[in-house]
Amino acid sequence: MKQATLKLTNRLGLHARPAAQFVQTAAKFSSKVTLTGNNKTVDAKSVLSVMTMGLTGGMEVTLIAEGEDEAACIAALSELIESQFGEE
Repeated sequence: MKQATLKLTNRLGLHARPAAQFVQTAAKFSSKVTLTGNNKTVDAKSVLSVMTMGLTGGMEVTLIAEGEDEAACIAALSELIESQFGEE
């Protein structure tokens, strides 16, 4: 199991477009991926679940991946978050 805690630095957080990018990236990996933030934990491969978390800019999230490609998965999702989803 690998995990990372990151801060959402893009102003609007995980609204529709970044949530879709996040889920598409998570879905590329075979590992089970969960996202925790705003007192909720959801399947990171479900766009509806990610969007209903209400994650806005400045909030901290924790990514947890379990599986054969867990390290690569956490690295890719962390890079996406740190790049502010290409928004700024």
